[in-house]
Amino acid sequence: MSNSLVQAFFVGRAVAEILNEQLENALTDALSELGKFDAEQRERWRLFTEQVIERANREAETVSVTRSTTTVVPQGFEQVDVQVMIDELRAEIALLRTELQRYRSSSV
Repeated sequence: MSNSLVQAFFVGRAVAEILNEQLENALTDALSELGKFDAEQRERWRLFTEQVIERANREAETVSVTRSTTTVVPQGFEQVDVQVMIDELRAEIALLRTELQRYRSSSV
């Protein structure tokens, strides 16, 4: 009886040690994969950031070169001579004043 109890003790102990080793290996592998994944993500983020900065610098250079030779006009807007616009606005104001005076004189 004591022989089978001793045998069961050592079998149980061996099972516990093997399970502990396998759990330790699985945990080590999981943490290793997590560390590798983290390093890959950090590298991807660094590359993404570099690409964004590079593209922004390229576009800034393009705009500064373009701006030195021409005026940058937002899409959908036409370039208008400021003096022409002022003259048109003055003409509209004069027309509105005339209409307002005519309305006032007819309602009195």
